[in-house]
Amino acid sequence: MPAEPVFLNSEKRLTFPESIQRLKNKLRKMARIEIVMPKMGESIVEATVLKWLKNVGDSVAVDEPIMEIATDKVDSEVPSQVEGKLTDRRFREGDVVPVGEVIAIIETAGGTKELSQPKKEEVKSPLSQNGNDKPATVEKPVFRPQEKRAEIAASHIRPVSNTSGNRFYSPLVLNIARQESVSISELESLDGSGLNGRVTKKDILSYVKGPRSKPAIEVRKSESVAMEGKSSASAAKVFSHTGNMEIVEMDRMRKMIAENMVYSKDVSAHVTSFVEADVTAIVNWRNRVKGEFEKRYGQKLTFTPVFAEAVAKALREMPMVNVSVDGDRILVKKDINIGIAVALRNDNLIVPVIRNADQLNLIGLSSRVNDLAARARDGKLKLEELEGGTYTISNVGTFGNVMGTPIIMQPQCAILATGAIRKKPAVVESPDGDMIAIRHMMFLSHSYDHRVIDGALGGRFVRRVADILEEWNPDREI
Repeated sequence: MPAEPVFLNSEKRLTFPESIQRLKNKLRKMARIEIVMPKMGESIVEATVLKWLKNVGDSVAVDEPIMEIATDKVDSEVPSQVEGKLTDRRFREGDVVPVGEVIAIIETAGGTKELSQPKKEEVKSPLSQNGNDKPATVEKPVFRPQEKRAEIAASHIRPVSNTSGNRFYSPLVLNIARQESVSISELESLDGSGLNGRVTKKDILSYVKGPRSKPAIEVRKSESVAMEGKSSASAAKVFSHTGNMEIVEMDRMRKMIAENMVYSKDVSAHVTSFVEADVTAIVNWRNRVKGEFEKRYGQKLTFTPVFAEAVAKALREMPMVNVSVDGDRILVKKDINIGIAVALRNDNLIVPVIRNADQLNLIGLSSRVNDLAARARDGKLKLEELEGGTYTISNVGTFGNVMGTPIIMQPQCAILATGAIRKKPAVVESPDGDMIAIRHMMFLSHSYDHRVIDGALGGRFVRRVADILEEWNPDREI
């Protein structure tokens, strides 16, 4: 029996088998693109799905956010790398998803190959694995199968220094452990259901809800001797609150800030040194050039990039301030990545990082500071822009404070607070003798970890920053 014709348009008729073939060809040109949970720093292995911004069936543009996620560092958005239609959402809001896990499927029309297919690529090396001099052919996975992604992500994770055992614990698990007073020794005893026996959120929540075989408050092995003297009774003390009051629940970021600040005070022996600096030359120079600077570069010239330049120069001269602690080892950082504390509109703080700050001139520093601060307040920072800081500057003078005792951003070992610049009478030395003059003065407060930075080095460092500021060239060109 002859096939019935199928009318596709007024110009051409196709038989039924021909129309099926055309449909198959069209489907072959479509691709199902896997969107995976992105890597968000070497210590982060999972994130929580906060909100889906796209529903199944919605059209998605390139770089358009499809979901909001949260880690213990920051909230962020996951954008689509392709244009197409969202056809599958693999997780619900509130789910905790490992890095590298497929979170959504986007269908595109344009012949793009599926991103989950591994690609083999020849890589030339001096010797192949079998010892001959022919270049070895290795499999370079561009996009890996789902079952391999978690294993690959875990292989790039190093054990964090705030544990005393040999197991890795994600920041989420550690935060829950601190909240529930679960010690490291208790964590070490848990049987993890995650990859390679890793303790997951589900594991630790099940543990704290069940009968505890050990005391709720136990001293962590990694804490200082002073911490060992604390009684569990004082740590668990409960206070009653009476009177007229309003109860305000902490938001997620405020909880993370609180946990990180308490943790930093627990692990670092904080000491703060203060120096007063005469920044009259900088104030007069800025007043002279700020109009031309904004006209030429399209942005305002603040004092923060000036402070960042001075700190970067001092860190290059005193590298033992640009360090971290890993057990009984001191890690001297070769890169100078300066974090700038930014106050958000809800008064929370976030610290984006200027990478290789010592390699930028004042124009580059100003551009980076203004850009990071603006995007921080708009919630547009990328996760990688909050990672890798080696030293932090907090400008408490923005709030009219003359000085402060800042808390170190772990795993860094030092932080500088810059106070408000005020006109004050000061003694000025001259060839004709000393005199009293009105000068622009400010305090610099340098908090540092006394485990590895002694008072001599910590004091010299902040004094050197002040000297650099006081030696400012008033005729400097922009």
